[in-house]
Amino acid sequence: MTPRQSLSRLKNRLLARVFTAVPGLAARWGQAMAATGGEIPWAEPRKPLGDAVLAVITTGGVHRTDQPPFDMADPDGDPTFREIPVDTPGDALTITHDYYDHRDAEADPNLVLPVERVREMTAHGVVAGLHPRAYSFMGHIDGRHVETLKRKTAPEVAERLAAGGVDYALLVPA
Repeated sequence: MTPRQSLSRLKNRLLARVFTAVPGLAARWGQAMAATGGEIPWAEPRKPLGDAVLAVITTGGVHRTDQPPFDMADPDGDPTFREIPVDTPGDALTITHDYYDHRDAEADPNLVLPVERVREMTAHGVVAGLHPRAYSFMGHIDGRHVETLKRKTAPEVAERLAAGGVDYALLVPA
């Protein structure tokens, strides 16, 4: 990593801490960055949740410690994803994401990858089943990577979910 990339990562980590400490500032920044135009995609539920298989998808930059980290050196982010077996123990997970303060999520991965909570819902009959693999993205995607995400990465995950019989996805932002 170059000195410039290291400085950029340091700046991003500092901003994440400031935004955590001053939520109003984060809200104003988010409003200024909000995308304009277009409708929010929506599909009516096709079956009751109690009969459905649910998958967990996070933008928290979570990955197993034996998987490659997300690319923090690229200022446009990393449009790739990591597939995580839902039986992966919490101590085998890590987070590579400079755009939010993830200290709490490191202490309890369920904050950004709530597979244990979904398992509890399954045990209580709220959900019929949990897909055996969760998917993790690094939520900061910008510039040239937006098209990669829209045209390659997201469709690939969608195909995997459809092939796995997933009815609904729980999208967990970070």
